[in-house]
Amino acid sequence: MASSRHRRDYVAIARRYAQAAVRDTKGRKHCKLVRDAAARFLGDMNRARRKKPPFTFNRQHASDACDFIEKLPHVEGRWTTPTLHLEPWQVFIVVNLFGFRRVDADGTDLGRRFSTVYIEVARKNGKSAFAAAIMLYCAVCEGEVGPQIKTAATTGDQARIVWGVMKKMCDATPDLREAFGIETWANSISIAANMGDIKPINSKSSTQDGLNPHALCMDEFHAHKDRGLWDVLRTAQGARTNPMALIITTAGRNIEGPCYEQRQLAVKVLEGIIEADHYFGVIYTLDDGDDPLDPAVWIKANPNLKVSKQLRYMHDRALEAANSNESQAEFVTKDLNRWLTSATTWLKHDEWIACADTGLTLDDFEGEDCWIGADMSERDDMTAVVLVFRRDGALVWFPQFWLPRDVINRRVREMALDFYRVWSDAGLVTPTEGDWIDSESIENHIRKACERFNVRAVVFDRYGTGPDIVTRLERDGLPAGILNYTAANIGSAALDLEARVRSSGRFAHPGNPCLTWHASNAVVERRVDGSILPKKESAMSKQKIDGIAAGLMAMSQMPLAKDSAPKIIEYTRGDIFDAA
Repeated sequence: MASSRHRRDYVAIARRYAQAAVRDTKGRKHCKLVRDAAARFLGDMNRARRKKPPFTFNRQHASDACDFIEKLPHVEGRWTTPTLHLEPWQVFIVVNLFGFRRVDADGTDLGRRFSTVYIEVARKNGKSAFAAAIMLYCAVCEGEVGPQIKTAATTGDQARIVWGVMKKMCDATPDLREAFGIETWANSISIAANMGDIKPINSKSSTQDGLNPHALCMDEFHAHKDRGLWDVLRTAQGARTNPMALIITTAGRNIEGPCYEQRQLAVKVLEGIIEADHYFGVIYTLDDGDDPLDPAVWIKANPNLKVSKQLRYMHDRALEAANSNESQAEFVTKDLNRWLTSATTWLKHDEWIACADTGLTLDDFEGEDCWIGADMSERDDMTAVVLVFRRDGALVWFPQFWLPRDVINRRVREMALDFYRVWSDAGLVTPTEGDWIDSESIENHIRKACERFNVRAVVFDRYGTGPDIVTRLERDGLPAGILNYTAANIGSAALDLEARVRSSGRFAHPGNPCLTWHASNAVVERRVDGSILPKKESAMSKQKIDGIAAGLMAMSQMPLAKDSAPKIIEYTRGDIFDAA
């Protein structure tokens, strides 16, 4: 039942929304990523009830936030009610953001569980008003002393959009101003009750000293060309015990920018590839295979369709899109929230997970034929070595990863996720001291493998210290060489792996989450001649594929066809394995 002080039972609304999304298995109204977010919420509600849970759920906090927002006025457009009315999808988000709580061993509330929030939805779905309402709640209702609230964007005009909505809401609500001593000014909003303030900020003003934001809103983050503003504001939150960084955006075209990087992280969290209890993400978009001109699928990207976004508008836009390539690109990106230049993930996540066998150990393959691939970093990046075995027609991969400890710490700061550190602590990524990769430990790992197994080939890419290690291995009579990572050399192995992952019982890996992350990052372009080359989505992307590249290099030296004979390769000093 709803509390007498609240208008509705918001938690029940959020739960029903999540249950309906999960039941929509055919994706008629909810895209896969929304269904993933809904399943995560229902699972987390169960986790919060366990003995010594990682977090708790507080119905009062969730309901208070929703109730506060629904007391704020509409300040733009024509509405049937004077104040905001949260739609189920919005209730779902607010209940997530404010209901889940961090607690100490004594059960003391330490604040919100989620400190980083990524919301991606098509335009005209009420983003600005929704973001403004969330920021106002953070400004006056979280018991923070001197809360700085920043609405941020690349330009001053864009930064003032959400801030401007907040100012209008305060101006139109005398009770709100009186309760918290709020004064609105030309470029700021002051809060006497807690000595806080709300200001817009852009890239130029972000270099000023004194930044200490309790909550920040990055509006239309897709327009940011670099991560400078994001890094400045996130770093400035370091002294806050209950911070929130809210990204609310539509899709864009720059897949090398900071927004797409955050989107990829959100997707990995939603799909369970990365565990990050502090990170909330929800993405409203079309599924692969949906026809953008089919009105039945528009609701997936537009949860406020027929509320703040009119169906007639969508029909008019679709008609223009059907007759103009440029209009179609704009329609798909802004009104259906699809990133136009993004490639499709190569290996399907559910099929990859189905190949995992956590009971696999290297001890099971002692003395057997083995092929080794090594994707070396040039200086301070990740290095991957994958051992590949064949048994009963199936291939088995065993990966190991290395990363300098200083780089692990830097990646944690840059990506606002700590999965590198979690993997390091679990022994899944080997940290090497300092900020430079330790090639000696990698070489020792390979030499020990050569002692335990019948190694048929060790292949390195030409980067970093790979050539030097090859020289030393060859000198000691080990079958080592350099491989150019090209479609001509890797394509056959890639096609073979693709077919094996889709099949049952033809490929296995031990479920290493770092390797799974790499698999989820690999994309391919299918060429006219049928060849493929797995790669990162963009040259500067931080989404790594090193483990996949290393495994494919090892596979390139194996007889993959059923009746083919083993490749005969002469290993000479500095030999380059190249089909060309």
